[in-house]
Amino acid sequence: MQQRQGSHSAISETGYLLRLLVCLGALLALRLVAVYAAKTDLVLDEAQYWTWSRELAFGYFSKPPMIAWLIRGTSEICGNSEACIRSASPVLYTLASVMIYLTARALYDAKVGFWSAIVFATLPGVSYSSLLITTDVPLVLCWTVVLYAWVMLVKRPSLGFAVLLGAAIGFGLLAKQAMLYAFLCIGCHAVVSQEARNALKGGRGILAASIALVLFAPNIIWNAQHGFPTVKHTEANIGWQFPYIHPLRLLEYVSVQFAVFGPILLVVLLRTAWREIPKPSDRRKVLLLSLSLPVLGLLVVQSLLSRAHGNWSATAYPAAAILVTAVMLELNRQVLFRVSLGLHLAIAAVLGAAPAFAPKWRLFEELQFLSRVVGWRDSAEVVRAKLAEERYGSILADTREMAGELLYYLRDVPTPIYVWPSGPTPKDHYEMTRPFTAASPEPVLYVSLEPCPSNLADSFGAFTRLGEQRVVLVEAKSRTLHFCRLADYKKKPLHAPEAAAP
Repeated sequence: MQQRQGSHSAISETGYLLRLLVCLGALLALRLVAVYAAKTDLVLDEAQYWTWSRELAFGYFSKPPMIAWLIRGTSEICGNSEACIRSASPVLYTLASVMIYLTARALYDAKVGFWSAIVFATLPGVSYSSLLITTDVPLVLCWTVVLYAWVMLVKRPSLGFAVLLGAAIGFGLLAKQAMLYAFLCIGCHAVVSQEARNALKGGRGILAASIALVLFAPNIIWNAQHGFPTVKHTEANIGWQFPYIHPLRLLEYVSVQFAVFGPILLVVLLRTAWREIPKPSDRRKVLLLSLSLPVLGLLVVQSLLSRAHGNWSATAYPAAAILVTAVMLELNRQVLFRVSLGLHLAIAAVLGAAPAFAPKWRLFEELQFLSRVVGWRDSAEVVRAKLAEERYGSILADTREMAGELLYYLRDVPTPIYVWPSGPTPKDHYEMTRPFTAASPEPVLYVSLEPCPSNLADSFGAFTRLGEQRVVLVEAKSRTLHFCRLADYKKKPLHAPEAAAP
């Protein structure tokens, strides 16, 4: 109690909360402005999620339904523009930061809560992700609620916090499969902590798990009705194949974590783990390590055996942000703390400004990802012009990316869009929901980033090349669209056209 009173001698708990709300409010406003000012188009996943939101369901090919519900709700409020669709992201990250404050305050005090929330809100990974709308956004918010509920359940075991824990896990599972890490993390904490084991006793653990299962059940049922496509997609993503050892991919994953969490903070996290694991000195640090390290450890193994994307570790960093903040404040590492925060604020400023100037900054001409975030609106306009030249019954896209972008940017065009099946089993959402069949209206406008493959003549009696058109992305980069007119469909394709094959 003396420590808590001392920490509040300068600023009261209410003062910290008010300061936090002001800081987070200002950051939210700046990020909303950045989203509004962005000149980037929807990336593949964003366009696909928007497509999902037009047909609400309890599941989709590769992900649970929360992202589609979120986008649909946002679009009902402010429309279907890129800015509106993405605006939910900074809002949810702001709410997640508030949850970080509540959790850190419950574990330590309001000072640690304030700075933990600021640290989390300004993480490079959060600054980047807050400019896009992805499944990580609702997942992280749900995870911060899980973290808070678990901390409170360990401190004061009650059925109420067990209900909150189960609900947060259940909704998190509807956001992304990675919420399964919660069971791993809580299990690891229960192995090393008597307090954690006590929290799960008295039916509280069973109650939380049951609530989570009930909430997630509609997605399980949807998957069962559709042949478990999400499970198959996840298995493909894991991708364990011979030779099973990929040191360069491991190095790549670890390097990305320094960028996502910040180089100083990651070193502090690893150093704290190195000290605490052999000789635990603080049950609060044990809890926070249990809710972060298992995720990172699992993904280190995954990256070595196959591959792991940098964002897959998103759920490790809410607890980690609290831990490194508490450690640096405890050790009075003010200079280190300020350098880290200053670096992250600078990165946040650059990331916020970049989308508004990306098409004009020469630096971005060298970045490969640029071709995926600009020029899709212009590409769709080229397709729109082709549709105006002749009446087409449908559009045939050769890739998931082309289909998703055209579905979004030609959303006002009544001409249906289909994709060419890559095989007897669907490989993505569009192959499952809109494969080209004999019932597709003709004539067909085939659109591709590759020259129209000659083997299309095997499936269509009429095959006419309509030429190509270049779309400028930036001064030194362009995208070339190729067009063909197809008619007199003869047979169901057994595989994708050769030029479009992966």
